[in-house]
Amino acid sequence: MFATLLQIPVIGMEVEQFLLLLVTAAAGGAFGAALGALPAFVFTGFVVFLGEGLAILQREVGGALGEIGQGELAAGVTGVIGFGAITGPHIAFAGGVAATAYAGKKYPEMEPDGWDYHFGKNILYAFGTKPDILAVGAVFGVLGMFINQLAAATLAIGGTGLTDSIALSVVATAFIARVVFGYPIVGRSSGGSLFDMSPFEREEPRMAADGGFPSDASDPSSEPRSDGGEVPAEHQGRLATEPWLPHQYKWAGVTAIGVVGGILGGYIWIQTGSIFLGYAISAMSLLFLNLGVEKIPVTHHITLIGAVGAVVVAPVAGSVVALLAAGVFGAVSGILGEVTQRLFYAHSGTHVDPPAMAIAIAMFVVAVLAILGVLPNAGYV
Repeated sequence: MFATLLQIPVIGMEVEQFLLLLVTAAAGGAFGAALGALPAFVFTGFVVFLGEGLAILQREVGGALGEIGQGELAAGVTGVIGFGAITGPHIAFAGGVAATAYAGKKYPEMEPDGWDYHFGKNILYAFGTKPDILAVGAVFGVLGMFINQLAAATLAIGGTGLTDSIALSVVATAFIARVVFGYPIVGRSSGGSLFDMSPFEREEPRMAADGGFPSDASDPSSEPRSDGGEVPAEHQGRLATEPWLPHQYKWAGVTAIGVVGGILGGYIWIQTGSIFLGYAISAMSLLFLNLGVEKIPVTHHITLIGAVGAVVVAPVAGSVVALLAAGVFGAVSGILGEVTQRLFYAHSGTHVDPPAMAIAIAMFVVAVLAILGVLPNAGYV
């Protein structure tokens, strides 16, 4: 009875275990702010790669390649560290994203030369040891941990989670940061619609038709200035429309890399039994993007959902068809990422992660279809 009283309601976790997770999540969120959101996520890739490699080795040495069970993540390094309180995207990456949103408002003078989006979107930027920025990362690391725990505990039917709770947490914390720090949830399109990327293609600066600028640098829906005053520093050089990836937003290219990445993710699962190894390789590849190598594609949402496509099709259709299904699933995930970036990223002033949105949506659909009996399993949720 005493043990029951010492549990957190809903989450079903003992108080000591919860406090251990809470303190570590605060440190993990601050760590993400210190390194920057994208560098922190690259570490996620390296840690998950290590964890999945160890898991594959353990299965091979054990002489059995276990079936992928619903609701299971690779144990040990992958689950506890890679997707846990240290480099878990819902903690370290989310902390870094929130810290960047805060700095975009509080410290616009920190913006590096040559950055032509709002500084609140610069997830490559490492904030080092600035205490208030680290504190923001810590708070959002804890918030991401809590949302993930709550979602994992409540969003399930018959033992099947309704979506990827980590991806859902990444999305939720990013939108919360927009509200907390005074950014618009969506923003106003500078083109014909939210889907119109042509102002970016024309390199239009963020200004109103009369040549003025919005009164608030971060809020494109605010009233334009027409007083002839000086252009605010935070507006100078900022583009009217800011696609998530300038080299990866055209539909044909997104679909093509989706098919390619999906097939690779599916093949890795077929050969190794790891859903997350392709995801890890994709995440590690972003090191080159962070170092400034042009046109590195972002594919972790593609390889992950591609692997899921193979997982759900292989039991009923065999490996070759499963590999083709992986390509289709990867393409769909890539397109979902592009749709969500056009709706929720391109027109406001902070980073809301399109891959996380794509993963959350895709896994929700997979879970529902599995619950309805259309698919034989729900992948990893």
